[in-house]
Amino acid sequence: MTPDLIQILPSQLTFLFESKKQSSCLIQLRNKDDQYLAFKIKTTSPKKYCVRPNIGIIKPKDACDFTVTMQAQKTAPPDLNCKDKFLIQCTIVPFGTTEDDITSDMFAKDSGKYIEEKKLRVVLIAPPSSPVLFQVNEDANQDSSKEIHAQKDWVPTLRVSEEVKDFKTTPDMEEDRTDEVIVDRRVENVRGMEPSKDAVQLSLAKDFEELKSRLGIMDSKLSEAKVNIMKLTEERRTNTEEKDLLKKEMEVLKRKMNAKRVEDGFPLLFVCMVALVSMVAGYYIHP
Repeated sequence: MTPDLIQILPSQLTFLFESKKQSSCLIQLRNKDDQYLAFKIKTTSPKKYCVRPNIGIIKPKDACDFTVTMQAQKTAPPDLNCKDKFLIQCTIVPFGTTEDDITSDMFAKDSGKYIEEKKLRVVLIAPPSSPVLFQVNEDANQDSSKEIHAQKDWVPTLRVSEEVKDFKTTPDMEEDRTDEVIVDRRVENVRGMEPSKDAVQLSLAKDFEELKSRLGIMDSKLSEAKVNIMKLTEERRTNTEEKDLLKKEMEVLKRKMNAKRVEDGFPLLFVCMVALVSMVAGYYIHP
């Protein structure tokens, strides 16, 4: 028997189901082995859930967290019974393996490697009831019970209609009106929140425009810097060419000066040689 490579905490995915609202669940994977592990997460409903990250590397005796987000649903399943499941696959990988090296072939069963698979089921729970709504419902139930008892004691005469007229102004009905006022105030508060949302959107739009203008300014400055760099590069190239041209002219001048020195020194040497030869010849002719 091969021991378990990973430990999953918690052992199931629990989501708080609220209509048209997202819900998230955090799961931790613990590496129980002394080697590096690669994991991959699959689900039976990929369009319904978002897993981040869905692949990863866990160091020996270390842990890794991933978050599963359930997208907003319009209606709840019957009795909150969800049949969605998740599959977690893991396998041993060499030291130095990164997330970019993870491929689907690593988790293929026909590869000969040991692939550990664990399933997680999805559990949906209902949100707790609001205490304010519960109190309103309880008051309404008490009022209805009072009306039922009153109807049993009434006698079908003309006086009953008058009592009914008087019953409309009883304290119980005033309490109901108070509840209606509370509900109306809540509706007004909810409506009052809409302008704040608009203000937030306007503020975000203003910040976006400001950032956009700053980006335009930075782009213009960058363009100016590029133009300046091009000018400096051209000036440097021109200076280099002028410097090379001056070097060539200096070499030509040096050559000309050397040639002139040779031309100026040749006649003097020739005269000296002729004089020496003449003296030797005169010595031999006239001893």
